[in-house]
Amino acid sequence: MFEKILVAIDGSEGSKKALATAIAIARRFGLELQSISVKERPNHYATTIGEVMEEQEEADKVFAKVTEESKELARQQGVYLECTVLAGDKVESIIKFAREGHYDLLVAGFTGYSGIFGQVWGGTSQNLTKTAPCSVLVVK
Repeated sequence: MFEKILVAIDGSEGSKKALATAIAIARRFGLELQSISVKERPNHYATTIGEVMEEQEEADKVFAKVTEESKELARQQGVYLECTVLAGDKVESIIKFAREGHYDLLVAGFTGYSGIFGQVWGGTSQNLTKTAPCSVLVVK
């Protein structure tokens, strides 16, 4: 039924649960596993180019750590994980990547890093389920 799994990770507890689930499915059925992380644009206007560069460097460090930890977790379970980090809007970037990569299953955490996420289901995971070109598994 599924051959290629894409898991959205951002380092949050929700995405860690999604990653663990995606690894278990990939391991159980011998499926290809890919992760995607999206560095979003800052929510405020920077006052200097130095501030912009500092925020980008910090995001790069965070996602490098998320990528390495994710690859190690997969490796411990005997699964190879290919990781991609993109910049842009979370939902648009994930949907475009899933469509272009012809993924059969998108796995995402119910909650991630967002101001609204903890309040109601209306953030990234809901938008992914509405617009994804494939089946979506939202992990709680």
